[in-house]
Amino acid sequence: MIAGQIVIVDWRDAIAGSWEANKKRPGIVVSSADFSAHDHRFEIVVPLSGRVNAAIPYATTLIAPTPQNGCTKPCFALAWNVQSVSHVRLTETSSMITDDELRDIRAKITDCIYDR
Repeated sequence: MIAGQIVIVDWRDAIAGSWEANKKRPGIVVSSADFSAHDHRFEIVVPLSGRVNAAIPYATTLIAPTPQNGCTKPCFALAWNVQSVSHVRLTETSSMITDDELRDIRAKITDCIYDR
């Protein structure tokens, strides 16, 4: 898997009342290729959501639909919900976001971590 690739994440074992997805949903790989080159077999992923109320302005990147990303409607990359996800939960797709969108997501992850 490579940074910027859209994957399907299986979160169907969420704890009741946790507000976790508890379903399969798309996400974007934001980790570098070196991150999974070892035996860890994890990727750092941000979920994609079509829900406007999940889109915190300073912590979300709008992903407009394009043939390259395969989105059928505007989606929100939720940088505030960045997660390390095991490969057993991930299904690859051929869909990709742009380099500019990936840079924006990574910058917003940094902003969520550091008080600037």
